[in-house]
Amino acid sequence: MIRAFVGLGSNLGDPRAQLAQAFAALERIPQTRVAARSALYRSAPIGSSGQPDFLNAVALLETTLSAQALLGALQAIERAQRRERPYPNAPRTLDLDLLLYGSEHIDTPGLQVPHPRMHARAFVLAPLLELDPELTVPGRGRAHDLLAACASQTVSREPA
Repeated sequence: MIRAFVGLGSNLGDPRAQLAQAFAALERIPQTRVAARSALYRSAPIGSSGQPDFLNAVALLETTLSAQALLGALQAIERAQRRERPYPNAPRTLDLDLLLYGSEHIDTPGLQVPHPRMHARAFVLAPLLELDPELTVPGRGRAHDLLAACASQTVSREPA
């Protein structure tokens, strides 16, 4: 089994419901189980103003799927929840990002792991550290140190 971390985000419709549906859909991916899930975190959108805040979370999956097959399953969940990609950083019903796939480095046209911007995003690092406080991001360093470098980004844990 490979440990894979998936980032979840939503800022359209009912983000809390969108994330609940996404967690349920993650449970149905073949050869995969949700081993842990973080709390929800609220953050302002990065790179686009005038959008609603995001709700974000991270899921820890244990899977025997390849990284490409897992990415395909994540994209199918996004499509089922009406994800559109009209322009970079657009608001979205659901965003699922494959953050880490074991300790692998993957660099293909459709997939980069570790996720190329995760080390600079407090809304990824805070829930990630909730699941694994000792996590090291391959090629980047300790997630705790990376989060400290994002201190200017406001992220707040939502009440349960």
